[in-house]
Amino acid sequence: MKRVLIVGAGKGGRALLDILHNTEKMAIVGMIDINPEAKGLKIAEGYGIPVSTNYYNWMEDDIDIIVEATGNDAVLAELLNRRSGKTVVIPGSVAYIISELMDEKESLLEQLKLEASNQELILNNIHDGMIVVNDQEIVQFVNKSTERIVGICKEQFNGKDIKSVIADTRLPHVLRNRRKEVNQRLILENGKKVITTRIPIINAQEQVLGAFAIFKDITEVMNLAEEITDLKEIKTLLEAIIQSSDEAISVVDENGNGLMINPAYTRLTGLSESDIIGKPASVDISEGESMHMKVLQTRRAVRRVHMKVGPGNKDVLVNVAPVIVDGKIKGSVGVLHDVSEIQSLTSKLKRARQIIRNLEAKYTFDDIIGSSSEMQIALEQAKVGAKTPATVLLRGNSGTGKELFAHAIHNESDRKHNKFIRVNCAAIAESLLESELFGYEEGAFTGAKQGGKKGLFEEANRGSVFLDEIGELSLHMQAKLLRVLQEGEIVRVGGTSPIAIDVRVITATNINLEKAIMSRHFREDLYYRLNRLPIYIPALEERIEDLPELVDYLIQKINQDYGRGVNSIEAQAIDYLKGYHWPGNVRELENIIGRAMIYIGLNEEVIKKKHIPDLATSRTSSHQLKTERDMNGTLQSVMEAYEKQYISDVLQAFNYNKTRTAKYLNISIRNLYYKLEKHEIEKDSMQKFS
Repeated sequence: MKRVLIVGAGKGGRALLDILHNTEKMAIVGMIDINPEAKGLKIAEGYGIPVSTNYYNWMEDDIDIIVEATGNDAVLAELLNRRSGKTVVIPGSVAYIISELMDEKESLLEQLKLEASNQELILNNIHDGMIVVNDQEIVQFVNKSTERIVGICKEQFNGKDIKSVIADTRLPHVLRNRRKEVNQRLILENGKKVITTRIPIINAQEQVLGAFAIFKDITEVMNLAEEITDLKEIKTLLEAIIQSSDEAISVVDENGNGLMINPAYTRLTGLSESDIIGKPASVDISEGESMHMKVLQTRRAVRRVHMKVGPGNKDVLVNVAPVIVDGKIKGSVGVLHDVSEIQSLTSKLKRARQIIRNLEAKYTFDDIIGSSSEMQIALEQAKVGAKTPATVLLRGNSGTGKELFAHAIHNESDRKHNKFIRVNCAAIAESLLESELFGYEEGAFTGAKQGGKKGLFEEANRGSVFLDEIGELSLHMQAKLLRVLQEGEIVRVGGTSPIAIDVRVITATNINLEKAIMSRHFREDLYYRLNRLPIYIPALEERIEDLPELVDYLIQKINQDYGRGVNSIEAQAIDYLKGYHWPGNVRELENIIGRAMIYIGLNEEVIKKKHIPDLATSRTSSHQLKTERDMNGTLQSVMEAYEKQYISDVLQAFNYNKTRTAKYLNISIRNLYYKLEKHEIEKDSMQKFS
């Protein structure tokens, strides 16, 4: 059973509360709203559900789903930041859609109740008695005139066998022979003589659903004989029913000319009586053939035929049945069902499900921690690139957060509501990778599924594919990927026909692709396709000023994972962490902080230096030791040697990007070129590079 926390007790939150409270597979563990008087909180308390005005204490590890129903983007962002790794946060837009659908459902139910009430009001106010039974001869409805004529109250009829109330009734006979009886005389047990018409109720599948009888005193019939006949009374009754029906109804004569339409028909089609009455049955059709004419020709009913009607091309489903009297066809009756609203609701529900289902891209740019200039440059490049369809190449050392950038780029793009599929190119065997990425046709190889299988590129159509460790692809797979980028199409394994796709490709690597090109392990043409929008993600050592901010974030995250209550880290411990060169980057930092929080006492709230495991010697210390080893020459030679080594290390750290290197060294680009030439660093670097 999924544990659910609802944040927001407004309209959307209350709608979700009503739905989820009655769901066996969901358990609402709490409802939160900053307003303690919120109506939703009162309802939740009535259900025995805990309530609160603060959700911080609820962000625990065993919450499966958090529904943000406030519509506040800041609340949503904070919930996403504070949640545990396995907790799914559903945004307020989904709650809003569900709320709107619930409102519409309630409106439709109220309308249905109103229509039913109106029909019952009409039947209760007609002067004739009326009894309706089902196919088991059980009374379903009697009107007030029946009570007056028969002399038996309504409560003695409802739910009883009709023969136990009126012994001489012929309604069971009508049910058996399926034939109506018109203007038949019957003497009731109270001595009253009535004229009754009994009619079986038969649906379009020729199934008997029941029968009804309409009857009146003979005296009353005699008094009203000049004004109304049984036929006219029945016609009036049927017209009243048709006019009050919420279903659109049209009636044509035996020649296919319009006889009658109801207000619901006008609302649906936009056509008035003057457009239909006396006109051919096809006059209302904008797409399809006339089902009235087909029924008149075949004498057989039709059901659920799709067509478009009226000047607005309204989508409808049509049921049409013939009207046959004494074996002669007298016309037909059609009922139109509006399907456009159903399609709209279905579309909205599918959209909501798709949003929930495709929360695979879990991170946004708000989840990426770092205010350093190096990180801000990378973030700005990524945000600009997200708004374009360009292929993105994320470069940086392992553990720098390349996958977070890929998630954020997808979520910032116009493809965010479509699929985001992640593929680690180094984690899938070469023999399987091709069929996973491009799919396969039936019979392509032993064990291939019947009917073939879609590849990940097809699954991600109109979405994004993140190819991590792109440098690990074989040359054969590189060629196939190049076709995807150039042609926008793939060919399944074992297939010959290209399949067009629309996919945004995001790639990442921590290897030097330029060196791989020179060693002929990576295609140069693919490199230029991938390198259209390169984004370098700095190593932690290059943005060491972000370390305190990262540590605070990791402490809160690990608190939830480990169930600890650590608040902060002392300055001495931060200084100690800053002295390390972090070859494993943020991933290594998370490991170190996690180990420190394991060592810390249960009642301690501050991480101290003593809690942090011993770290390797920092890069600065390494340079100092190297300098000490080289102190066998003059001061000038030692300083120049150190300068050459330091510039070489920084240049390599920035993947030989001279602009970034000059900025890091706080010297002009011209000065950097001078020093590179002076120390012959570029020549040495190219020799190492090759």
